[in-house]
Amino acid sequence: MRLVAWNIRAGGGRRGEALAAQLRHWRPDVAVLCEFRATPPSLALAHALGDLGLTHQLTTADPAAPCVNRLLVASRWPLDRIDERRAPSEPGRWLCATVGAPRPFALGAMHVPNRVTGRKWPFLDGVLRVAERWRGGPALLVGDTNSGRPGLDEESSAFNQREGAWIESLERAGWRDAFRHLRGQARAYTWYSPNAGNGFRIDQAFLNPALLPSLARARYAWGRHTTAPGRDAVSDHAALLVDLRSA
Repeated sequence: MRLVAWNIRAGGGRRGEALAAQLRHWRPDVAVLCEFRATPPSLALAHALGDLGLTHQLTTADPAAPCVNRLLVASRWPLDRIDERRAPSEPGRWLCATVGAPRPFALGAMHVPNRVTGRKWPFLDGVLRVAERWRGGPALLVGDTNSGRPGLDEESSAFNQREGAWIESLERAGWRDAFRHLRGQARAYTWYSPNAGNGFRIDQAFLNPALLPSLARARYAWGRHTTAPGRDAVSDHAALLVDLRSA
C-alpha cells in the first residue's frame, strides 16, 4: 500500500494537469494533499484522483473561501472522519480519519502554520496531545509540519529548539519519523527557500508503534518536470512516498 503526501502549492493552478500526471505515475492508494483549495484546479485534481480509484475523499476546503489553503485526503478505501477533542483548533489545517484498508489504520493530516502567524506552537501542542493519548490502533501523522531538527533537517540555521523538541517528544511517545527510521542521519530536503536557495526537510510522516512494523519504504520525490530539486518543479515541495506492507 502506498501513501503519497504532497504540498501541491497554492491549489495547483495551471500546474493541475502536471500534478495529476505525477500522481498517476506514483500510483498512490492514499493521497494527502496540503494547500488543496476549493478552486477549479484543485477540484479537477480531486476528480483525477477519483479516476485513479481514490474515490473516497475528505477535505477541509471551504467553498465560501475557495482560495484558502486546506487539506484533501483521498483513498482507495472508505474514510471515516475522527473528531479528536485534543486536536489542533484549526480544522482547516487538520484532518483525522480512519482508512478502511485491508489492514485499517488512522491518519492525521496536517499543514502546520508558520511561526510568523503566531499559531504554530498551539498547533504543534495539539498534535502532540493527540499523539501522546492515542489509543486508536495503527496510525500515522503526516503532512507539511514546517518543522525539523536543528542542524540535521536544514542547510542553513532556521529551526529552533522548540521545533526539535516537538519531534523528540513525538519519538518519546512512540511515534517514529518514517524517513529517519529507515535512513538514519541521511540528508534530504523537501523545500528550498526562494531567496537563498537553502534546503529544509519540513514534510514528514510519523508512525506509531502499532503501524511501524508495516513500514517498508519512505522516500522523497520531486515532480518529473524538474531541472533541480525545488526549482522549476511541479510543486515547490517534494512529495513523501510511504510504502506499507499489506501483510
